[in-house]
Amino acid sequence: MLPGETVGFGGVTCGGDGDHDPVRLKLEVCHSAAGYYLGYNCPFCGPYSRETGYFKTRGEAEKALASPLKARYMRA
Repeated sequence: MLPGETVGFGGVTCGGDGDHDPVRLKLEVCHSAAGYYLGYNCPFCGPYSRETGYFKTRGEAEKALASPLKARYMRA
């Protein structure tokens, strides 16, 4: 990860883009062409941040989500 790429596990608010009001985002399993990862995703704006490295399966990402402290040290 590059410095400043993540927002941490404390939660974040998308400030809106004029088309929607601010939305409190929660850490969740996200997916991209590179694989599964834990991140924040605004339902209106799309991906907000990637908080971990990539996981090969959704199950691995969900396991990390259930153990956020462990996931913090799995960043790559």
